[in-house]
Amino acid sequence: MGSGSRSVNSFTVSEWNDKKVRRVRDSLVGEAPLQIRLGKRLLSVTMRTPGDDLELAAGFLFSEGIIRSAKEVASLRLGDGPGSNKNVVHVELKHHKTLNSRRLKRNFFTNSSCGLCGKAFIEGCCLQGIKRPNPDFRLDPEILCGFPGTLRSAQVLFGRTGGLHAAALFAASGKLIAVKEDIGRHNAVDKLIGWALLEGRIPLADCALMASGRGGFEIIQKSLVAGVPLLASVPAASELAVRLARECGLTLVGFLRGRRFVCYCGEERLGFAPLMR
Repeated sequence: MGSGSRSVNSFTVSEWNDKKVRRVRDSLVGEAPLQIRLGKRLLSVTMRTPGDDLELAAGFLFSEGIIRSAKEVASLRLGDGPGSNKNVVHVELKHHKTLNSRRLKRNFFTNSSCGLCGKAFIEGCCLQGIKRPNPDFRLDPEILCGFPGTLRSAQVLFGRTGGLHAAALFAASGKLIAVKEDIGRHNAVDKLIGWALLEGRIPLADCALMASGRGGFEIIQKSLVAGVPLLASVPAASELAVRLARECGLTLVGFLRGRRFVCYCGEERLGFAPLMR
């Protein structure tokens, strides 16, 4: 059994196949808690796949509206947590910042499968000051249909374990810009946004984002904060996600499989006229 501190661990399991049982070694995705500490304050604990932890912390702080740019961060470092595992990210801001007490009443203690569960004020999730994404971004539907295959080929950890979500950035040409993997779909998006933030690529006005998980409300919110004009996902979107995307001018695509997809809003970026709502 692995230590749980790595992205992938190997276990011995029993495989049943057509009445035959055999012992095999199986690769399982790593999962461990990560604390994000802002100064002396414990801000968040999330279950994540170890790796890209600084990007995850940066993306979380940015997509939750705690910071507005990477320039606000004085230091971002990985520190020792309990035992020998590095499961704490310490963040120091350049200037003291009084955080919105009402927003801090939201429960930032999340898990790998749900980002909204347990938050005290659901209305607090819709961050103030979200700008409408680039209206001039255009993407050929034929290129869009190639995203899932490209993403799947780039998922190194998924190829070994079969147990990870992914988020990827694509150019309008279909070129894969970056991909991040995590056991949590929200974490994968935060890692990707954090990478873009630290690379000075925010806003992502000329990129499409593809998520392997459901296009839920919080994924929409994070995409909007990062300036993404088009979000595509393999599963369906939720009702609240569609309402937010329509209100804020995001192109939202779901059921992206093979040569079929559903566009919930923002069809003009895909070159066809929207339906009457």
